[in-house]
Amino acid sequence: MLLKPQGETTSKLLGRCFMANLNKVMLIGRLTRDPEITEFPNGGRVANVGFAVHNMRKNAQTGEWEEVPVWVNLKAYNRDHGRKLADLAAKLHKGRQVFVEGHLAQEEWTGKEDGKHHTKMLVYVDSIEFLGDRPKQPGQEGAAAADHAPGEHVADGTEADHAPGEHVDDAAWPEAQAPAGEGKRGRKKGKTGGEEAPY
Repeated sequence: MLLKPQGETTSKLLGRCFMANLNKVMLIGRLTRDPEITEFPNGGRVANVGFAVHNMRKNAQTGEWEEVPVWVNLKAYNRDHGRKLADLAAKLHKGRQVFVEGHLAQEEWTGKEDGKHHTKMLVYVDSIEFLGDRPKQPGQEGAAAADHAPGEHVADGTEADHAPGEHVDDAAWPEAQAPAGEGKRGRKKGKTGGEEAPY
């Protein structure tokens, strides 16, 4: 509870309240590609994942509402339990619907070819919850029985044997920031001028 010092106006008190920092992201969408796992010399791993959510927009020409995809880069670290992260990533495939909780981060790097300074906004994953059925992959018949049940909540880098709905503590983050730099990927234009989700 904030106490208003004598003589301080209500507007100044509210200003102090809004100065608090909050960095929390919650998204429901689908993966646009399989995770890309990178290993580090210290035994840690990081998974880079393409992700898409949708906004609704009214088409000025047709008057109908349409989905407009928003592309998001996800990154999940696990320094001390890299094997577990790989186990989880094996169940995250293109087209799978998930609920992601995380926080915004900005990566910076210098381009090797142009020598220019680059920045990229992305979401660092704190936890993932599987939604719906996993898309079948070639040669994976019957694999759904061994997968997470819909609605199961797991953190990145956790074992795959938690009971549905069980909350798992967040994984450890590495001390050093990983090298940035996923290249830009081309997107297919839709009939309405928007982009089509690649799943």
